[in-house]
Amino acid sequence: MTPDDLVEIELIKRLKYKYLRCLDQKLWDDIETCFTPDATARYGGGLYEFDGRDAIMAFLRSSMGTTAMLSSHRCHHPEIDLNGPDEATGVWALEDVVILTDAQINIQGAAFYTDRYVKQGGTWLIAHTGYKRSYEELMPRSSIKGIRVTADWWATDGRSTLG
Repeated sequence: MTPDDLVEIELIKRLKYKYLRCLDQKLWDDIETCFTPDATARYGGGLYEFDGRDAIMAFLRSSMGTTAMLSSHRCHHPEIDLNGPDEATGVWALEDVVILTDAQINIQGAAFYTDRYVKQGGTWLIAHTGYKRSYEELMPRSSIKGIRVTADWWATDGRSTLG
């Protein structure tokens, strides 16, 4: 592995981190720039499959678009392989938490993403992304005495209401 390879791997990491940040912040125009036009996605172990950036974005906007859904997606332990100057694959460990405030449910789990990347015009893009769950659990928020959201990116501008 050369120093140039390490730079390329770091650029791919930054792409994945941008994808996750934009997902949690609901920055749809920004996350759209992470994908190739013909990208594919396979979420939930294949429960949801999409062909093309437009289909992926329509799903993300409709399923994650409400501010009554708060989420935190964290990927780590990347295993990125450069398969040529313009192609790479990656496996990432995912831990996520989703709070559905309207439904009063917490969802948390873990998964492994399997991605394929291509470099177009000097920029790495996601050509395929998808994950298969290691586990997922649901918890009614009513079962946790005193639980409440005290900071919310949208409702409180990210400020805690505890002070």
